[in-house]
Amino acid sequence: MGLDMSDASGPLKGLKILEMAGIGPGPFVGMMLADHGADVTRIERPGGNPSMGAFPPGKDILMRSRKAVAVDIRTPQGIEQIKEMAAQADALFEGFRPGVMEKRGLGPDVLLHVNPKLVYGRITGWGQSGPLAQTAGHDINYIALTGALAAIGGPATGPIPPLNLVGDFGGGAMMLAFGMLAALLHVKNGGDGQVVDAAMVDGASLLMSMMHSFHHLGLWQEERSSNLLDGGAPFYRTYETSDGHFMAVGAIEPQFYMALLQGLELTGDPALFAQMDRSAWPHITSTIAQRFLAKTRDEWTGTFSGTDACVTPVLTMEEAPSNPHMAARHAFLDVGAQTHPMPTPRYYPLATTGPTPGSRPIDEVE
Repeated sequence: MGLDMSDASGPLKGLKILEMAGIGPGPFVGMMLADHGADVTRIERPGGNPSMGAFPPGKDILMRSRKAVAVDIRTPQGIEQIKEMAAQADALFEGFRPGVMEKRGLGPDVLLHVNPKLVYGRITGWGQSGPLAQTAGHDINYIALTGALAAIGGPATGPIPPLNLVGDFGGGAMMLAFGMLAALLHVKNGGDGQVVDAAMVDGASLLMSMMHSFHHLGLWQEERSSNLLDGGAPFYRTYETSDGHFMAVGAIEPQFYMALLQGLELTGDPALFAQMDRSAWPHITSTIAQRFLAKTRDEWTGTFSGTDACVTPVLTMEEAPSNPHMAARHAFLDVGAQTHPMPTPRYYPLATTGPTPGSRPIDEVE
């Protein structure tokens, strides 16, 4: 049956993109492109992807807002089907190990011959080349080689994985989406089709650029929780409250730091004014920590509401959608019986179509 996404809207409306179904960062790329109006068709193996069996149909947020078709790329008929679709597409992206698409006869050389204007996106953890290119891995392994994982955590805890946000999504999916759009702009301006190689080790390294600047200037210590932005500074960390919740403090600038001390009623201790003196940080941290334990999270939220102290409550995923600011921004919305994060960024005056649940694969394409 035919695919019709004519009701999609957004700045990418009119772009036709093929997504070779996978897990993690690949679906995130497809979601982002579809969220902003692209006509994205997810190509799945017959019977669906068994690795996604944990999600009931329509419940995996990463699969939203696009159609799916079942194509068996292990057969000559399936290979020809993909070629025909690629001939009419603006872009295709895949997240298999290097060489898999080539073995199927669907590598970039083949598809760029079929469609010289095609943008061919590839996302892997290690990249298309290098000693580890054919080795299995996950987000934690990729960011381990970049220096990012070593910098996150406490002295006693060891490195702590920041969910899978830095490698899979930030360093991988978002970099591929950006690269594909840059390549599509190149094609629109008269250039030839391109292959976009997005490696999570490359992207996560790039995300560490500012930390490398600190390091080269001698402003970054290798010990975790001893630096400005890693929880070492008393004015950039979280503090527990009397009810077992936490408040986040980000009072870096001097005027914001003074607003923090004022809200905490700690301006009477001159020792706390040495904000950037690392030798004073243990005393400042201990004093602020004891003060936060005097009230509940909600009480401190009220105390700092409307101030420039850069103090906010640490909310859970369940609490976040009902926060007054998040609700006013419509940062989350209900799609069926499920709450989704809102597509972002937003455009004015252009509006984007709200997300829809992901569809099950269609057996064949006309």
